[in-house]
Amino acid sequence: MEIFGPVLDVRPLFGRERHELLTLLESLSAQEWSAPTVCPGWTVHDIAGHILNDYMRRLSGSRDGFAGAKFANDETLPAYLARVNDEFVRAMRQCSPQLIVQLLTVLGPELDRLWATFDLTAPAALDVSWAGDGPSPAWLDIAREYTEFWVHQQQIRDAVGRPGADQLELAGPVLDAFMRALPHTLRDVVRPEGTAVRVTLDGAGTWHARSDGHRWRMAAEGEPAATVTMRPGDFWRLATRGISPDEARRRATTTGDPELAEAVTSLVAVVA
Repeated sequence: MEIFGPVLDVRPLFGRERHELLTLLESLSAQEWSAPTVCPGWTVHDIAGHILNDYMRRLSGSRDGFAGAKFANDETLPAYLARVNDEFVRAMRQCSPQLIVQLLTVLGPELDRLWATFDLTAPAALDVSWAGDGPSPAWLDIAREYTEFWVHQQQIRDAVGRPGADQLELAGPVLDAFMRALPHTLRDVVRPEGTAVRVTLDGAGTWHARSDGHRWRMAAEGEPAATVTMRPGDFWRLATRGISPDEARRRATTTGDPELAEAVTSLVAVVA
């Protein structure tokens, strides 16, 4: 599992991110709860309900061992997730904003206690498909959940024009987690052993991936054959398809091997 780089422990951040979310939700007017978001067909209310679904799904599955909804015949993972997420969001439209906030407040600490029981280096309860086809470590699974909550909070903030929760302490681990998709993103670009790619996010850090001639791995450093420089906001929106790869390329600065740079700017860190 060394392909993914060093362990990223985001568990101390869940409570801080949730405090920012709850403070935001409690401040919203009825009109703002109904505001449309970047998620097609979903309002702020729907995204908040979806976050609650994430809390309940992980507690039910990872804490209680409950399998949950079954796949339909020949249903792909993206189709399954789209279906069950939509079913829950539609059901939550019967619930008040106050109840959603109350449930998030009560269940969030339960989820924190669940994460504390995990061995970070053990196999993940749920593999992170956007980071690779093989098994994932538990720390990456937990980090993926943190990115989910943080990104949805940002989508709500974008919808109501309330910037925030984007300080590096909270946003940096999201960017770092998404970067762990680099080796999988580069999988079809074959380069000689030692070839490296560098990705720099202005003010947030620099990451490298290196080829061993067959596959790519996260690396501490390396003289790059290609460098991609982006703003952090552009990168996480690319990773979650808030902007397209073409738009990301227009906003990025790239040097070196154009095929490698193009591959980097196709990175995706959601199931799609």
